[in-house]
Amino acid sequence: SLQVQTNIIEISLLSLFSSFFLIYVSLPFFLILINPQRQKRNQFDSMASSSGIGNNDELTPLQKHVMFFDINKDGIIYPWETYQGFRKLGRNVFRSLLAAVLIHIVTSGKTRPGKLPSPLFPIVIKNIKFAKHGSDSDAYDSEGRFVPEKFEEIFKKYAHKNSESLTSEEVNELLKKNREPKDYFGWLNAMTDWRLLFDVGENKDGILTKEAVRDVYDGTLFEQKAREVAAEKSKVN
Repeated sequence: SLQVQTNIIEISLLSLFSSFFLIYVSLPFFLILINPQRQKRNQFDSMASSSGIGNNDELTPLQKHVMFFDINKDGIIYPWETYQGFRKLGRNVFRSLLAAVLIHIVTSGKTRPGKLPSPLFPIVIKNIKFAKHGSDSDAYDSEGRFVPEKFEEIFKKYAHKNSESLTSEEVNELLKKNREPKDYFGWLNAMTDWRLLFDVGENKDGILTKEAVRDVYDGTLFEQKAREVAAEKSKVN
């Protein structure tokens, strides 16, 4: 019957979409495993040569925030570089993989305006301002500059137990209060950002200090944490 044929078509389309989605989501995992950085630059990203950015003094705080993950400093961050960055920060293999996949799936396309999706999921640092999302604290403006007033507002509003730090519960409150109606993509981005920050930046007491949050906005926390992890590993060895 017509109804049966319609159901078959719907199931076929759903299966096709599901297969495509699984392949798309799996690509960053595959890229991290094979690490194409060891090979010649792929034709999909010949733009690399024109994507370099200036010296550190010329970068916006948002660009500095992500520069730690640009391992070879060519102005483009690939999934395997983000994975390596999180490993340097002391995260385990699973957390590093998950972070790299989530970040590149939601961010890559925004930093490549006007271009078709790349199977290498690159993040172009000079365009990172376009990756700014809704439902956030607005501590970066639309150009990627740091906004001190918005930063201070975070702690005035949500640092209830200690004005100089945030607990996990206070971060949850921040995320809920910042949610814009039906901005599901923004909710996911904000949650990913803050949960990764808390995971990397929490101190031995399980809290996120104001200094740590401030340092993450220009990327200095990542450099400091990587040095600490490297020092700990050298002691063990």
